[in-house]
Amino acid sequence: MKDQIVFRGTSGYHELEKYISELHCKRLMLVCGRSLSSTRAGAFFDRLPGNTGVEIVRFSGFSPNPSYEEAVKGVELFRSEKCDGIIAAGGGSAMDTAKCIKAFAKMQDSEEWIKQPITSNEIPIIAIPTTAGTGSETTRYAVVYYNGKKFSVTHESIIPDAVLLDAELLSGLPELHKVSAMLDALCHAIESFWSVNSTSQSRELSRRSIGMILQNMDGYLSGESSCAEQMLDAAYISGQAINITATTAGHAMSYELTGKFGMTHGHAVAVCVPEVYRYMLENPDKLTDHRGNEYFQECTRELAFLLGEKDPFAVYEKLRELPIKLGLELPVGVTDNDFELLAKSVDPGRLKNNPVLPDKDGLKLIYRRIFNRSSI
Repeated sequence: MKDQIVFRGTSGYHELEKYISELHCKRLMLVCGRSLSSTRAGAFFDRLPGNTGVEIVRFSGFSPNPSYEEAVKGVELFRSEKCDGIIAAGGGSAMDTAKCIKAFAKMQDSEEWIKQPITSNEIPIIAIPTTAGTGSETTRYAVVYYNGKKFSVTHESIIPDAVLLDAELLSGLPELHKVSAMLDALCHAIESFWSVNSTSQSRELSRRSIGMILQNMDGYLSGESSCAEQMLDAAYISGQAINITATTAGHAMSYELTGKFGMTHGHAVAVCVPEVYRYMLENPDKLTDHRGNEYFQECTRELAFLLGEKDPFAVYEKLRELPIKLGLELPVGVTDNDFELLAKSVDPGRLKNNPVLPDKDGLKLIYRRIFNRSSI
């Protein structure tokens, strides 16, 4: 795991300013949404040129589900302005865009950058998350849409070198964004825990994150600053876990729910994970984890303990009810044809990380159960 420098809270800005000065960059590209200007981080970047002499070049030309074309525009601006460093300040979209700019900036123009192998470059990248959920500030993954399809950009070199965690940046988030991002962090921790790629290190990170999220959920949503700090740390820790293991079927099945029905990413993942879990419990004969059934059963028992339930099926019920309790509603009008298309949309490569491998009929059953079309 890459060693990151982590700055926290009010004092973190002073430490970050010193860190930036020591980078000896002349122009930093700040990849951020326009709303950043009204925050403490926005004020920091407004005064940074006067304090350090480092110029700031802002790039906000990305959408909630950033496209390859938007990343290309970011690279073009990075090059034309002769930037020599990147700061990502925002949620997952800003992080993904900034990471892609970092990955593509030094590539040749002989073919589309997304088709070229990624190699390390010397461009420093700093991350300032303004949501508590994606964990992107500490992972080697970025997601962009290429020709309308989700495409993962993956390389160790795009993990940010430094991170500023400031819980005050979460205070202005709309309730839906708070809830959705929090559910994403929880699902990261759960999926990482059961992943076939899990290690003793990743499972310990998952344990810590799950405990912190459950303990601070109510306080965070009611606006308690101490709980916001814990939630931001929990999202960061679950990101570290996912960086080791990658996501599993819950995430693989979620993307088209967002693309087709407009569900927020966290909501989409949170309705997939419990039904994936139920399917795993019901189909032990399809277990693919090389550690075997005894290990998998122990994993389910410990997950029940971590989630404060008596058995694995109680975990399923708890996770299934959680989005509903948090006020999230499923889209209506889903048809049988939609289930077929949803099943076809799932990346088989991502499914391989799941300890029980669902086939096409299994995927359709899981989607049907999400929308209460089958209880079988």
